Amino acid sequence: MNFASPLFGQTDCDREPIHQIGSVQNFGGLIALDSAGVITHASDNCADLLQLGTGALLGQSMDAIIAPAAMRRIERACTALAPDNLVEHAFGLQLRADADGGADVGAFDCTVHAIAGGIIVEFEPHAGNSFEDHLATAGSMLARLSSVGDVAELCSKAARVVREALGYDRVMIYRFRRDDSGEVIAEATAEGLEPYLGLRYPKEDIPAQARDLFLRNRVRVIADIASEPAIIETQESEDNAPLDLTMSVMRSSAPVHLKYMRNMGVAASLTIAIVRQGRLWGLISCHHSHAFLPPRSLRTVAEMYSQVFSLMLDRLLIEQSERLRADARQLHDDLLKRFAGGATLIHDIGLIEDALTDIIPHDGVSVWMGGSYRARGSAPSEQQFRAMLPELSAAPTDSVLASDALSELIPAASACSEEVAGALVLPISRSPREFLVLWRQPLNQIVRWGGNPAKNFVPGTDRLEPRSSFAAWAQTVEGNAEPWSDDELAIAEGLRVTLLEVVLRMTDEIMRERSRAQEQQDLLIAELNHRVRNILNLIRSLVAQSQGEALSVANFSEIIGGRIAALASAHDNITRQNWSPAPLAALFDTELAAYVANAPLAGAQARFEQARFKQARFDLAGDAVDINPEAYTVLALVVHELVTNSVKYGALSNDTGRIDVRAVMAENGDLDIAWRESGGPVVTQPSRRGFGSTIIERSIPYELKGRADLRYVASGLEADFTVPAKYIERADETKSRAPVIEDLAVGLGHSEPGEAERRAQLPGHVLVVEDNIIIALDTEESLKSIGVGSVDIASHTEAALTAIADNPPDFAIVDFNLGDTSSLAVTEELARRAIPFVLATGYSEMSEESGRLGAIGIVRKPYGREEIEQALHLRKQV
Repeated sequence: MNFASPLFGQTDCDREPIHQIGSVQNFGGLIALDSAGVITHASDNCADLLQLGTGALLGQSMDAIIAPAAMRRIERACTALAPDNLVEHAFGLQLRADADGGADVGAFDCTVHAIAGGIIVEFEPHAGNSFEDHLATAGSMLARLSSVGDVAELCSKAARVVREALGYDRVMIYRFRRDDSGEVIAEATAEGLEPYLGLRYPKEDIPAQARDLFLRNRVRVIADIASEPAIIETQESEDNAPLDLTMSVMRSSAPVHLKYMRNMGVAASLTIAIVRQGRLWGLISCHHSHAFLPPRSLRTVAEMYSQVFSLMLDRLLIEQSERLRADARQLHDDLLKRFAGGATLIHDIGLIEDALTDIIPHDGVSVWMGGSYRARGSAPSEQQFRAMLPELSAAPTDSVLASDALSELIPAASACSEEVAGALVLPISRSPREFLVLWRQPLNQIVRWGGNPAKNFVPGTDRLEPRSSFAAWAQTVEGNAEPWSDDELAIAEGLRVTLLEVVLRMTDEIMRERSRAQEQQDLLIAELNHRVRNILNLIRSLVAQSQGEALSVANFSEIIGGRIAALASAHDNITRQNWSPAPLAALFDTELAAYVANAPLAGAQARFEQARFKQARFDLAGDAVDINPEAYTVLALVVHELVTNSVKYGALSNDTGRIDVRAVMAENGDLDIAWRESGGPVVTQPSRRGFGSTIIERSIPYELKGRADLRYVASGLEADFTVPAKYIERADETKSRAPVIEDLAVGLGHSEPGEAERRAQLPGHVLVVEDNIIIALDTEESLKSIGVGSVDIASHTEAALTAIADNPPDFAIVDFNLGDTSSLAVTEELARRAIPFVLATGYSEMSEESGRLGAIGIVRKPYGREEIEQALHLRKQV
């Protein structure tokens, strides 16, 4: 909203139907005809102009008065009229070839336009010998408009050219502002006249009705404000409707307008509308200090000149607009790239400010989005902005709101009027309402008006009196900001669309992510439900089938425990790979590690013994392959039974036996596995078939549609298996085939610290923050079995903080996600006290957050004693 003068009331021109004023200026005459060519209206000076004597014109046929040749020309002009009320001209017509008394009335220039039910013919004396000169003037006037570079140059040159061609004292280019007030942006004057350049005029000086008339009839001439008008006489009719003079060339002026001109020191004027894209952009306004009327032909040249001027103005403004759109497109692309890179509008408000610094000058910026408020520079506080929200939210969502005095539109803005006065509000979403706002600080402005814009009432009436002085009148406007220009508003509108696209993309992306997450969650829940049921059913079957071969309760526990442990190890291997194919080698390593782990060894020494055992008594050769999860648990049970059988009866039951396994991918992609035992006791065919043998011989054929062949030869058990290709993938040779969790160089001669030294290195007191009681108790038991003396467990944040305050731990294992809350407060307190801790989580993204939270490492769920030992090892290194 740019500054506008106060409204003191309506002018007479606002109330008066000036297109039905009932008279014309007396430099010419007017005749109105109905569709039959009968005269229905005539100005009272027609008889004198045409030397018709005393006879009445009303009711006569036009062709009875006008010479035939002139009448035919007028009829052609009527035929050429377009349906949108345009006018047609006919120059130099001899309207009366045989005037009364034989006098020569001379030639006339005629203007013809249509009205409802008829036409109007206006005529004025022809310029005679000057006509051809006037037409020649057009070429030189148009030539001088070529090669202009910008709007200011075009307007300045046009003012000079029109003054030189028409001879008026003053020619101004007057541009309308957005509030319908006007400003003189170019001027050419006679020497000694006070300049009006840069002066502002309130919108009441050219009332709305006059502006509407200029859009239809683009030329308005006043020859002499002191002359008496010619009254239009009307033939009696049923409706007696006033004659519509909207398109009239000679229409008289309202008395209030004539007084306005008189007060301004103007006796004659010519005004030509500058229309751009259907809107009144401005006026070419010509003033003269005494009565003055350029010939109709010269006025027509000026009218044509204004049309060319409008075209050139439009071209320059379009070029300017194109440059503006190019800047807006670049801004659009830059912002989309920046936000596509992960930036968010509410948190990266600086991106907007940086992008707009050189395009829309401003003093501050605010963003209201998702119920959050961010601001930079000179901007309202959050409380002040929230107070404006109800009225901002009531504004339209499809356009920007611009104001240089926001408190006039939104009273709540007065609370921050000392900091900001102007606002450019960009709605960036429809529901909920969200905004980007550019702010401008208040400043004192000096507005130079063409006279005091305040109009005075005539004493004792409600009539407004035009101001008597048009000398430059300065007004100090306080509390307003620098107005937003049209270019800035255009850029802001483009920015609004861009940000709306950004917000829509972000919203769509969030919705897509939510949808994908929900779909994934549904699939995971369904898959988890399926797998849990299968595992529970498998364990139930293992329990039922294993009891027949158990010799005692302890033996039963050992058998069933080993088989369940095999399933758990297989599950660990495939979940380490995010339920993707896992190495076959890992399966053998896990089973053999469990066998060696029966020895009373721990830590690095145990791993060393495993490595030495594999080197001396076990070898896996052939192709490195990965097994799909569907087949991995099946193979895990088979390998477990083979190893268990070997430990009890075969190659691993003594100190000299050996197992060799060869895994080779066939040409069709199947995997052939050959198990060979040697060096153990002599093997004989068992007399009874146990459940373990059933698992070995029948699992792969039954579940995987593969092949299994078991042979008991004296030198040792031999078994051949074929796993179908659909369960097999060739492994990446660059990756280790064994799931190495911790890379420790262990060699012969290495010795582990003594028991006393090892226990001395353990924390004395550990805090476990875990909301699942089973996991918490298992972790507590593992810590105590390792040698930790004291363990506290807490299931929620408050309990954990209390435990830290009452008995600060030496070390902590913290589950970051505690149901519907997090343990952020716990990690902050541990970090503040410099207590080392690890995060226990199943979420991979926590790896990036752990360092920021102060954790020394991550323990992946599911975890057990070995992972806890590694966590304690990390503590020793801190």
